[in-house]
Amino acid sequence: MRLPIDPQADIARRAWVACPTCDDARHCAPCAERRNCREHWRYLISNKGPVVHLQCPRCTHMWSVNTRPGVALRDDVTPDH
Repeated sequence: MRLPIDPQADIARRAWVACPTCDDARHCAPCAERRNCREHWRYLISNKGPVVHLQCPRCTHMWSVNTRPGVALRDDVTPDH
């Protein structure tokens, strides 16, 4: 079952992170070179400190990523996943 696009999704707030579900950027040269690509961006829904909450516009999967792995989060910042 596909989720609807989150109401907080805004094309002006985007991130370029590989989607762990559909991996649609697997064969994309700009993505492989870690450059911004016109096709393979994700909605940046929100963040809590270094943890960003994303949604893939292609498969609608939602997930969270700690952009500073190895750095302890403050007590008032709790990741969802």
